Amino acid sequence: MRYLLDTNVIVFMVCAPRELSRRACDLLQYGDGLCLSIASLWEIAIKCSIGKLNIALSVSGIADECAKRGIDVIPISPAALDAIGRLPAIHGDPFDRLLVAQAQTAGLTIITRDGTIPKYDIQTIW
Repeated sequence: MRYLLDTNVIVFMVCAPRELSRRACDLLQYGDGLCLSIASLWEIAIKCSIGKLNIALSVSGIADECAKRGIDVIPISPAALDAIGRLPAIHGDPFDRLLVAQAQTAGLTIITRDGTIPKYDIQTIW
């Protein structure tokens, strides 16, 4: 199985690991097939630049940490962008909608604490 980390999970992983669920923590520590969307790094960069997120690591530092842990940073595919237009209007956050579309088109399970994402037709874990 392959997993897509929600942005909140990667932030918790590098800044506040105690915020992770036991299952998420186990997957991050022992799991294979872990992915992070480049959109999550983009979201972190935006939130840091506007003062909504204050973390010690830079986006490049987070990417390096992912590489050390064997987490693949995946691109945004045209198929995922097409899928966004077919999603029901459940979630208003464009980054979360993109993650849902990526999960649907690539057959990924999303690891997330977000309570709205599981309302889509995808597999989630927390």
